Amino acid sequence: MVDHNHPKLSVREQVQLLDLTRSSLYYQARPVDPIEATLKREISTQYLATPFYGARKMVVHLRRLGYEVGRKLVRRLMDALGLKAIFPKPNLSKRNQAHKVYPYLLEGLTIDRPNQVWATDITYIPTPGGHVYLVAILDWASRKVLSWRLSNTLSTHFCLEALDEALEAYDKPEIFNTDQGCQFTSAEFTDRLKGAGIAISMDSKGRCLDNIIVERFWRSLKYEMVYLQEFRTMMDLRQRIAHYVAFYNNERPHQSHGYETPTVVYKKAA
Repeated sequence: MVDHNHPKLSVREQVQLLDLTRSSLYYQARPVDPIEATLKREISTQYLATPFYGARKMVVHLRRLGYEVGRKLVRRLMDALGLKAIFPKPNLSKRNQAHKVYPYLLEGLTIDRPNQVWATDITYIPTPGGHVYLVAILDWASRKVLSWRLSNTLSTHFCLEALDEALEAYDKPEIFNTDQGCQFTSAEFTDRLKGAGIAISMDSKGRCLDNIIVERFWRSLKYEMVYLQEFRTMMDLRQRIAHYVAFYNNERPHQSHGYETPTVVYKKAA
């Protein structure tokens, strides 16, 4: 494109006419390192299976395959590929210090029958238009998802809608367990539970395992559906979640239930 021996135009003039920089004329492409190319393929392949792997876990994975790699190299390769670990953001449901907090009632409790304990929590789902929030209510003993709602904001309203739907469709629980988020400690939410004669239980601060049954559902939902698909609209996301919840309740076998589904277990003992 540029003729270094042009009889009339200098190299500088030719570069200006072509809107190029002179330095680009002397740039020599760096040859592709075959080892790094192989590592990038391995990282990309593993990321599709485990999008929650960051550089540290990816290092462990690659070393198991026999590659002598360090965290600095793996982080650089992941950055070059545009790959970042997917993980829930903290503090989705923040406590309001003015709200009453109730004690945790599940410590040492044997939960072995439907409608003994229900539990709820909020998680986020990334979409091209930003994050949306999902609340779900589960029956603890059977793992059945009783209701759920999506929202663009972390309001109390969509949590109340999920609660009302569950109470209308199923027998009320003896205990309802939540975290200490302001949506669940609000007077609107707790008054609805107390009005129905339901005991209120709340996780200890910083103890996500106190509500482990919902955390396990989030893990299943995200690894089996959310991380594998792209959602263009809220309607699309809502339809996909509805389809997954139906699958989770009615088709997906649960090892803890002897490979029976949550709906079967719920109906057997309810």
